[in-house]
Amino acid sequence: MGAETIQWLVLAGLLAGALIAGHVLGWIARRVLRQIVRRTEFKWDDELLLQLRGPIHFSCALAALAIAMPLLDLPAQAQPVLERGARLGLFVALFWGLLRGLSVLGHSATRSVWAKTHPASHALVPLGVRVSKAMVLVIGVIAVLSALGYPVASLVAGLGIGGLVLALAGQKTVENLFGAFSIGIDQPFREGDFVRLDDRVGTVEAIGLRSTRVRTLDRTLVAIPNGRLNEMVVESFAARDRIRLACTIGLVYETTAGQMRTVLEGLERVLREHPQIWPDAVVVRFKEFAACSLDIEVMAWFQTQDWGAFQLMRQNVLLAFMEVVEQAGSSFAFPTQTVHVASAPARDQASTRTASA
Repeated sequence: MGAETIQWLVLAGLLAGALIAGHVLGWIARRVLRQIVRRTEFKWDDELLLQLRGPIHFSCALAALAIAMPLLDLPAQAQPVLERGARLGLFVALFWGLLRGLSVLGHSATRSVWAKTHPASHALVPLGVRVSKAMVLVIGVIAVLSALGYPVASLVAGLGIGGLVLALAGQKTVENLFGAFSIGIDQPFREGDFVRLDDRVGTVEAIGLRSTRVRTLDRTLVAIPNGRLNEMVVESFAARDRIRLACTIGLVYETTAGQMRTVLEGLERVLREHPQIWPDAVVVRFKEFAACSLDIEVMAWFQTQDWGAFQLMRQNVLLAFMEVVEQAGSSFAFPTQTVHVASAPARDQASTRTASA
C-alpha cells in the first residue's frame, strides 16, 4: 500500500472522526445552551434550540475538521478540496440555521399576543415566512456558488436581466403573489373558514403564494389563483355572529281571521320562547293573499355560529309551527286550482234542441 493511499485513508478517517467529534461537541454545546434558555421566560428560545440541533452538530463537525487539518500531513491535492469544502459547509450550516430560525419565528409570531389582537397575522405571517425562506435560499445558493469559485458578479447581473424577463413573462405569477398579500392584509377569510366564492361553496384549506385551495361540499379541491380571487365576490360564513331563519308559511283560504290571529300569536310565541333566539328582531306577519294561500312571513335569528346546531334548532321550531297550525284548526296550503263550470243560458239550450230536430 503506497503512501498516497494511506493519506487518503487518513483523510477518510479524519472526516469520520470530525463527524463523531461534531456530534459529541454539539451535544455538549446544546447542554450548555439548554441551561441558559431554561432561565428565560420565553418559549421560542427553547424551540429554536431544538430546531438548531442539526446545524449545531454540523458546525461543530466543521470546527473539529478545521482544527485537525493543520495537524495532519494531508495530500497536496486534498488540502484545497478540504478548505473549499469547509467554506461550503459553513455556508450550508449558516443558511440551514436561518431557515430553521425563520420557522421558529413564524410559529412564535402566530402564538403571540400581537397575533391574537391582529387577526390578519394568521395569513400574513405564514406568507412572510415563505417569502423570507425563498430569499434566504436564493442568497444561500449564490453564497455556495461563490464558495465553489463561480463568478458571482456576472451571475447576479444575469439574474437581474433574467428577473426582468421573468417579470414581464410572469405577470400573472406576480399578480397572484401580490394577491396573496392582499388577502392576508384585507382578511376577507382565513384558513378553515366556510366561504362562498361566486358560485363555489367550500372550506378554505390553504392560502398559498400562487393560489388558494378550497374544499367543496363534494369533497373536491378547487385551486383559485389569488389574482382572480381578489376580483371575486367573497362571502364568509365564519364571520357571522348569528344565523337567519326565513320562511313563508301558507295557510288554506278556509282559515278565518280568528284562526289567523291565533296562528300569528302562536308562531311568535314559539320563537320568543326559544333560548337561542335573538330577541331584538322577531318578525311574524300576515304578508299577503297569494294565489293559493294566505301567506305568513317569518324571520328570526338564532345566536349560534354552528350550522349543524342551527339545522337542529330550525327543525324543532318548524315542528312547533306545525303544532300551532294544527291546534288553531287550520292547515297548510298547497297549489290548487278551482274550475267553475257554468251551464248554458236557457235560450241557447232551446236553439240547440231546435237545431238537433
